[in-house]
Amino acid sequence: MVDPEMLVVFAGAVVLLLISPGPNMVFVLSHGMHYGWRGGLAAALGISLADLLLTLLTVAGVTGLIAAWPPSFDIIRYCGAVYLLWMAYRTLKSNGMPEKATCEKAPLKAVFISATLNSLLNPKALLFFIVFLPQFVTPAKGMIAEQLLLLGGVLTLLAFIFHAGLGFFGGTVGRAIAGRGRFFSVQKWGLASVFGLLAIRLVVMSRPN
Repeated sequence: MVDPEMLVVFAGAVVLLLISPGPNMVFVLSHGMHYGWRGGLAAALGISLADLLLTLLTVAGVTGLIAAWPPSFDIIRYCGAVYLLWMAYRTLKSNGMPEKATCEKAPLKAVFISATLNSLLNPKALLFFIVFLPQFVTPAKGMIAEQLLLLGGVLTLLAFIFHAGLGFFGGTVGRAIAGRGRFFSVQKWGLASVFGLLAIRLVVMSRPN
């Protein structure tokens, strides 16, 4: 298995990456503000599911195959951009502040699915896993797949704790401005803008060499 010292270094590297501003951070905060802490938690869970799936794909070698076929990068990112633009459109078309009963059903499920797809349809996330995780594997110890699974599990756990905290923070901010009509309009446009900017980011990104 992974050396304890290497695991500590890995955890430290993950924490540094998490606290660096990125699309997942913005995604969780914006959904926490719009749907409350439950929305932020749903987004955190969705990202965690994506992390687990990407870990499994890395272990299976699927991410390596995707990275080896250049057109796959463009196919994935354009699909992701179209999906994000669709979510922006749906957000702008929504009317009124989400009701509590509704948030506990359809929207939270939708947030969870959206967070998962947002991560899975980001080709750089795929490339990140196949580049980052293997750096902390010790081939001499054998059981490469088990080491990758352990590292992916640690990354997923740390990411969930961090993003869940962001979701609760976003929910607190959203609750503080709840009930003010003009702020809901700002929240709605802000959430739609997040989707739009993430879509633009996917479209303009270049494939790593």
